[in-house]
Amino acid sequence: MEKKNLRKEMKNKLLSLDSTLHKTKSKDIARQLFNMPLWSNAKHIGITISRGFEVDTREIIKKAWVEGKEVSVPKCSTDGERAMDFYKITSFEDLENVYMDLYEPIRSKTQLSSAYNIELMIVPGLIFSPEGYRIGFGGGFYDRYLASYEGNTVSLAFDFQLSHSIPVEPFDIPVQWIVSDLGVHKAEF
Repeated sequence: MEKKNLRKEMKNKLLSLDSTLHKTKSKDIARQLFNMPLWSNAKHIGITISRGFEVDTREIIKKAWVEGKEVSVPKCSTDGERAMDFYKITSFEDLENVYMDLYEPIRSKTQLSSAYNIELMIVPGLIFSPEGYRIGFGGGFYDRYLASYEGNTVSLAFDFQLSHSIPVEPFDIPVQWIVSDLGVHKAEF
């Protein structure tokens, strides 16, 4: 099956997940993440603002702030380059809903973050393989960003988002860890 169809199928599964189960599984995933040394040691994280059907990241962001971590979220370019930069936020008030229910930083309220300073990147996606490859949302923004990123990478996933095999392109960049409600999985490179 090609990526487009796999994306559609998984998004439908995510949308049909019971809200109570979604909340419980999101908390389990966050708990697993918080127990990782990668989390404990990171002073600065990069993370997206989750949409309703994704693993909830708002509680993760709140915990990061409580622990004194810096939090940066991505802003995608609109000039056709499909580039992405991260901006440090200190409150959810620093965000705006831009399109497709995506929340991004308001440039005038935030500060540009260097990839060098972000120690832990939490990478979104729809489907994940044991090797750390992912099927994202189809824009290629993260693969381009991760090509030169040197920090630690983690993806968050509900157990049913894990797949034994997915199509992989030469430009796809795997993550190092996948955290699901079933546990923490180190990518098998």
